Amino acid sequence: MVSNQRFTELALSFTDTSEHPHFHKKAYKTAGKIFCTLDEAARLGMVTLTPDDQYVYCKIPGSAFYPVPGSWGTKGSTYIDLKKVRPGLLREAMQVAWTRLQKPKG
Repeated sequence: MVSNQRFTELALSFTDTSEHPHFHKKAYKTAGKIFCTLDEAARLGMVTLTPDDQYVYCKIPGSAFYPVPGSWGTKGSTYIDLKKVRPGLLREAMQVAWTRLQKPKG
């Protein structure tokens, strides 16, 4: 289980990350793009994964991860039930989402 406050702390722990309002949610951006969001009322997080990464996280037994309904979900947007997810697994998924938005060095 992860609290809303802990979700925010984890999201903001990544370099060059900022928090912004996004409809009724909080969005966390890096490189000008959203890598995760938090719906505090629903206790629901979201990470922007690749479809392949989404598949892996959703297959974890007892998974707290599931695709966002509709076209966003088919592109890799993945909900996270904060009442079920382990903190280490949440941080790992956030890291995957954050890393894919970083520009290649060089």
